[in-house]
Amino acid sequence: MKIQWYPGHMTKAMRAIQEDIKIVDIIIEMRDARIPLASSNPDIAVLGQGKARVIVLNKSDLSNEQINKAWAQYFRKQGCSCIFADSRQKGVVRKLTELLEEASKAKRERDLKRGISNRPVRAIVLGIPNVGKSTLINSIAGKGSAKTGNKPGVTKGNQWIRLNKQVELLDTPGMLMPKIENEETAVKLAFIGTVNDLVFDSNELALELLEYLILNHIDALYERYGIGGLPEDVDSKDYKTGAHKYLADIARVRGCLKKGGEYDYEKASNLIISDFRSGRLGRISLEEAPQDSGI
Repeated sequence: MKIQWYPGHMTKAMRAIQEDIKIVDIIIEMRDARIPLASSNPDIAVLGQGKARVIVLNKSDLSNEQINKAWAQYFRKQGCSCIFADSRQKGVVRKLTELLEEASKAKRERDLKRGISNRPVRAIVLGIPNVGKSTLINSIAGKGSAKTGNKPGVTKGNQWIRLNKQVELLDTPGMLMPKIENEETAVKLAFIGTVNDLVFDSNELALELLEYLILNHIDALYERYGIGGLPEDVDSKDYKTGAHKYLADIARVRGCLKKGGEYDYEKASNLIISDFRSGRLGRISLEEAPQDSGI
């Protein structure tokens, strides 16, 4: 399954970010808590060299709580400031404010030595599309100051948001890697909705997702759709055949039918993808914290 998607506005945004990043003090990098590594953009680390960096692992209400704890420990070992957040909840404001205060201490001390006081800390919010950047800014600002949407590529231009006397935030369009070399990473990004749904086949993506769920979270399928284990005529290790069987069963139990009673596989595929993205299948993480280093 090959997925490549890099809209023209992202190229323009990257050029602007390269200039904007020169005048900011802190980089806030947002990632998806379900895939903390796959949702990182290596370009951000390169652009942000020498800048304080805070990682916000958003949508943590959709990821496994125990795996979240393992990731928190992992990032702490790397000496990286990070928080888990649901950007729609007000509690994230306090947590992020505390991290920004801590991350900006060195900058404030330098300013005082130079006789500069009361200059706001400037932070830039970066991340791949659809991880909740604009939603986070709206939550912190307490108003609809940045356009939001549930599909990638909604924020087309950079927007400065003054949060308070101490902090100014620069919202930016999502930055996707120009080329995703790792196919597993590409599929994970498609699972969570980072890549525009128009660039891949929903039936193929749903089958990939079902293979993963059969192998790792088969109970979630039973709880959501009332479908038991693999049929007796399917080898327990033949996940691809199992995925096709499950998709047909989901179409049947959810009434995804065309005229004449034929299964509507596209409708069933969109249903399973939507159920996963919204958390209706439960809190599911697609990545576990590695033992080695690297953020």
